[in-house]
Amino acid sequence: MNDALTIERLYDLRLGAMAEAFSEEVGRSGDPELSFAERFGLLVERQWSSREEGRLARRLKAAQLRMEASVEEVDFRSARGLDRGAFLELAELGFLRGAGNVIITGATGLGKTYLACALADRALRRGHTALYRRVPKLVFELALARADGSYLKALEKLARVELLLLDDWGLAQVEGQAANDLMDVVDDRAGVRATVIASQLPVSDWHHLIADPSIADAVLDRLVHRSVRIELTGESMRRRAANKETELT
Repeated sequence: MNDALTIERLYDLRLGAMAEAFSEEVGRSGDPELSFAERFGLLVERQWSSREEGRLARRLKAAQLRMEASVEEVDFRSARGLDRGAFLELAELGFLRGAGNVIITGATGLGKTYLACALADRALRRGHTALYRRVPKLVFELALARADGSYLKALEKLARVELLLLDDWGLAQVEGQAANDLMDVVDDRAGVRATVIASQLPVSDWHHLIADPSIADAVLDRLVHRSVRIELTGESMRRRAANKETELT
């Protein structure tokens, strides 16, 4: 089999990255210090890396994160009560493997959403699935799913996601059927899958966010139990940055 046919066969096998690497190897004299097995290993590594990058791109797209974020870019210098060691320990994803919860609270502008998305980004890059949803939008989507008969399918999709991010928890009180829907989501994940919640309100104020006290008790028990809390404090980072920029002009 000649080189051109080998490349063609690799493309037919959907090994495009390996075909490109092989073509490059054919075009160079090669390193005499590398054995055939070592050179072939490089081709395999090229193909594997290409597929992993494709899988990651699909996971990132499916997660619908609100913003690009990474653990490596988290700001630990700003005074907002974020413990570097504790957060980096969370970033090792033990809570995810143990189906635990992370609750991030604090005023607007302290970076709650960024921290949540950074944890999700780390999980995605380590092969897990994730999904970001603002609670008001999630409640609306579940109501639509009930209306068109796809409610159980929507719940199953949420239950399968290894890390669910619930942002803007507590912007408005949840009442009626919406409270039951939210309970279904939380109950399906309790002790089975990990959830990260970001809220402007401290956990002590959460009970009144759900109109039905019995549902509120059940939801809070499932979310707060076995959770790690990050309570951010201080001045808004956005306001601080704006003030600093003003001072420099």
